Amino acid sequence: MDSAEYERKIAHRFAAFDQDGNGYIDRADFNAAAARLLTEFGTTARCDKGQALYTGAEAFWQGMAGIADVDGDQRVTREEFVGGAVKRLRDNPERFAEIARPFLRAVIAVADGGNDGRASVADVERALRVLGASAEIAGVAAQSLDTDRDGKVAESDVVSALAVYFTVIEPDA
Repeated sequence: MDSAEYERKIAHRFAAFDQDGNGYIDRADFNAAAARLLTEFGTTARCDKGQALYTGAEAFWQGMAGIADVDGDQRVTREEFVGGAVKRLRDNPERFAEIARPFLRAVIAVADGGNDGRASVADVERALRVLGASAEIAGVAAQSLDTDRDGKVAESDVVSALAVYFTVIEPDA
């Protein structure tokens, strides 16, 4: 992968978190994502699943801020994201999984209509669209997460796939 391709991928990953498009990632982006997911799946914020989603969003934000918010202003700029989150996580995808897991677990729970700990591929696709993925990308991604082809996606599949996606390898200089 050349530098231009790497930069394009990083910009896309940053945009996935910068939900309101204001040029930085902050707590409000994570809360907005949680609110949209709850609305999409008809889940109230005060129920157990809703509370877990907001708690997971806060944990994810705190983890990202701890890794990337260099100046401590409670906002992660694109430069901080590239310099902090991506570079620090590149060699440690398990760290990404650690900070993302509570949020992703809660997303799967909200999307899990059968309450069996797994969400249908269609519901994962819905969740990905709510989080900003295009319909085409959401469809392909949701299908790829169903590794055993049973029509369901488990938390572990989502965490692993997103860790790989967000810990993109930097091109050689």
